[in-house]
Amino acid sequence: MGRDYSQAIAESGLTIYDPIEVGDPDLWIPTPELEEFLNEKLVGIGGLDLPIKTRSKIVKQHVCRVLGYPVPKSFKRIKPRFVGQDFDTYAQGANNLQVYNEELGASRRYVVLRIDDGTITRIRVISGEELAQLDTTGTLTRKYQARLVPGDETYELIAAEDTGVLLPHVRAGANLDARIGPVDHPTHGSILPIGEVFERLRGAVGRSFPDAGRDQERNRGAALHRIVCELLGYADYHDDGRFPDVRNQLLEVKLQTSPTIDLGLALPTSGELLDVPQIAGTQVRHCDVRYALFYAETDGAEVTLTHFYLTTGESFFTRFRQFQGRVLNEKLQIPLPSDFFDR
Repeated sequence: MGRDYSQAIAESGLTIYDPIEVGDPDLWIPTPELEEFLNEKLVGIGGLDLPIKTRSKIVKQHVCRVLGYPVPKSFKRIKPRFVGQDFDTYAQGANNLQVYNEELGASRRYVVLRIDDGTITRIRVISGEELAQLDTTGTLTRKYQARLVPGDETYELIAAEDTGVLLPHVRAGANLDARIGPVDHPTHGSILPIGEVFERLRGAVGRSFPDAGRDQERNRGAALHRIVCELLGYADYHDDGRFPDVRNQLLEVKLQTSPTIDLGLALPTSGELLDVPQIAGTQVRHCDVRYALFYAETDGAEVTLTHFYLTTGESFFTRFRQFQGRVLNEKLQIPLPSDFFDR
């Protein structure tokens, strides 16, 4: 964690219940940095071979200390427990995460700690959006969907200009040199205008890659992400599984081999603040994210990209019709993949 957030939090006098604006440059800890810091400070701590409720309380106390917060005498029964940083903690002795009496929040953070023989061995910090993707039953919670019906045009730029919030921070011809990676945080002047993103990514249409199978969406998506990173001009490909896919360009990438677009828990048009640091004093929102949708055909062996669409979240539903999946409100049980803590 480059800057010392914990010292800033300690000096602020804030408690875990005091709100912090998402993206605050001094006090809000972005998710990648939060995960790295908690692993650095908490992995190896033992003595947690305890009853579940006691273990949960001790873990929260440890998290308070390392982040610079005063440890409360007792933790209020509110959600999330860590209001300022918008997260809850889950100490896992088994790969079955249980979330009680609430729907997953798209931007809520979930700090999941792996406990082996009473010792913290690994920590993941993921959003509700990412957690929802681990649900294989399809009955987890509210999930939004939309429909993509290809038209006569092979390429469609749905929003000719970026949102008013993002527009002051884009720069034509922004240099994406080797020091900048696709999952780095976006900065003022390093974000390409949506029109230039469109021109660079048009070249993906007609390209093919091996079909890993319908049950291997992650691998098929990774192949597309490599092409996108190459065409945008990055020296290397990297994908950390967080939203948006190409964080440095505030770009979400979707591969469509059917008309149904899975949008997860957050609508593209949402004005909810995005978990990235402020850009020159501006906090971007979900609706400022750009969406690149690639329609494709597969013969079972190869996936071939046939159509390309680019829009802002704000303009998403001017082209794609929204519908909502089923809603289920009860205790949520999410089986974590065996490699969950290895990612």
